[in-house]
Amino acid sequence: MRSLVMILCLVLIACEAALAQIPHSAHQHRNDLTRQARLIWGLNAPVALFAAQIHQESAWQLRAVSPAGAQGLAQFMPATAAWMPDIDSSLANPQPFNPTWSFRALARYNHWHYQRIAADTDCDRWAFTLSAYNGGLGWVLRDKAKAAENGHSRNRYWDHTERYNAGRSAANYRENRDYVQRIIHRHQSHYLTAGWGQGVCL
Repeated sequence: MRSLVMILCLVLIACEAALAQIPHSAHQHRNDLTRQARLIWGLNAPVALFAAQIHQESAWQLRAVSPAGAQGLAQFMPATAAWMPDIDSSLANPQPFNPTWSFRALARYNHWHYQRIAADTDCDRWAFTLSAYNGGLGWVLRDKAKAAENGHSRNRYWDHTERYNAGRSAANYRENRDYVQRIIHRHQSHYLTAGWGQGVCL
C-alpha cells in the first residue's frame, strides 16, 4: 500500500511539473488542436507532438509575429499560408492568426512533408518532417544527399543526416537542428505527461 501511495505521489509530481511547463494559454486550444489533428491524421494523431511544435513556434501566443514575418500560433510565412489551399481546399482564405486555421494548416503541412520523406524508422521520418517544416523540404533532400555522399544513411536523421549542412547558413543550420531536438526531446514530454495524447520517438 505504501509503495502504491509513493508511486501515485511521484506521478502527481511529474504531472504538476509538466503542467508548469505548458503556457496557460495552451489549455483553451487543446480540444481544437486535437480535432484538427485527427481530421488529417486519424485517431492516432500525434497531438502531443503538434502541441510541442506550437510551443516551439509561438509559445502559444496567438498574435505572434517573428522577425522574418511568420505569423500566428503555427508561424506560417504569408507565402506559405497563401499556398496552403493548394494542398487542402478547407484552408482557403488563409488566416494564420485564427487558431482553427493554424492547427489544420500545421497538421496538413506536416502530413504533406511526411508523405514525401523516406526514412528507416518512424522516428527518423518525424525528425525529417519537423526539419522540413522549419527549413523547407528542399534543404532536407539536399542534406540527405550530402549525408549519403559522406557514407552516412540518407534515410536516418539521428546521428546521420542531422550532421550535414548542404549549404544553408551556419545560424540557420543550428536553428533547424535545435528546432527538431527541442520539439521531440524537450517540449513533447511535457504534453505527453499532461495527457495531451500521442507523441513520436517514444
